[in-house]
Amino acid sequence: MTDVMSEAFGREITARDTFETEGVWLPLLAVHTMNSGQPVIKGKTFTNCVIQGPALVAVLKGTTFDGCSMGAGSDANSMLFAPKGPQMVGAIGLEDCKFVSCRFVQIAYTGSDAFLEEMSQSLVGKGQGQARS
Repeated sequence: MTDVMSEAFGREITARDTFETEGVWLPLLAVHTMNSGQPVIKGKTFTNCVIQGPALVAVLKGTTFDGCSMGAGSDANSMLFAPKGPQMVGAIGLEDCKFVSCRFVQIAYTGSDAFLEEMSQSLVGKGQGQARS
């Protein structure tokens, strides 16, 4: 059995650039990313994955969602949070990441005002928690 908190596992998972058709526990990936000295998850591609929380993600520059189920309930805006200060402390940063046909479970989102408005319009407009940005 693999020890997911081991240093060896952490090096292995953070070295990967692609994740395909698998479950990804985002808090675990974030912890190993931070332990490797990187402040954000950067440059990863996720295809047909289940992205699992609980987590608040800060969607940073270059991150895209294509054909993803974002996990919205009856009110999509319930999973969008506007930052109140100059930093987003405690959020998992995603920079230059691609999510293609992924399903998000127990994930909330924060980011720039422009991102939050775009995400709100995208989710509410589709009514099913689907996003394409």
